[in-house]
Amino acid sequence: MTVSAEVMDAMSLGTVHDYGDHALLLDFDGTDEVLAWSEALREADLIGVLDVVPASRSVLLKLAGPRYQAATRARLEKLRVAPMVAAAPPAAEGRADVTIDVVYDGEDLDEVGRLTGLSRDQVVALHTAAPMRVGFGGFSPGFAYLVGGDPRLQVPRRAEPRTRVPIGSVGLAGEFSGIYPRESPGGWQLIGHTDAVLWDVERDPPALLVPGSTVQFRAITQEPR
Repeated sequence: MTVSAEVMDAMSLGTVHDYGDHALLLDFDGTDEVLAWSEALREADLIGVLDVVPASRSVLLKLAGPRYQAATRARLEKLRVAPMVAAAPPAAEGRADVTIDVVYDGEDLDEVGRLTGLSRDQVVALHTAAPMRVGFGGFSPGFAYLVGGDPRLQVPRRAEPRTRVPIGSVGLAGEFSGIYPRESPGGWQLIGHTDAVLWDVERDPPALLVPGSTVQFRAITQEPR
């Protein structure tokens, strides 16, 4: 069970702030805590909470009205979230919710190799080794921040962001992997590209990658179809 009052080593609740009069903002130290609490809060189905919106270090609770702020704060203090929720591994290889074919020809592939001490082939092998989990969305419609990748691939953003990143570019930044759903400026380290459609208003839901789902990258040598 995700939420339990009996869990003795439960993850602590982050700092809670009023966010206007129709929301609460919960701050945490890391993405693992954000994902664990987001899942727990959805399962708790708190009265007056309309939406749970995770980000890198915070969770926004959208409320039905000002009268729910104090009551929700009190309920939050009683929740206990087991740390194993965040640490649970994604689906086994080959069992991911979405498989994305990638041509690993990114402009920063050699730079990622330099930063990590890995060869191009090793970078690709690690990026495709196991499924990742969609932690949260942001930046632009359809952009998903993927977590759970190999820690050896954690690299900083580019010192100078590009003014134009092509649609479908696959990149790395810090602990995250991501795919640009549209052409835009960006500072992620680009390692490949795909033609997967990340955002389609005719699709339900419009986003291909939704929070909580798992993604398996698959290397191909020809243009993705």
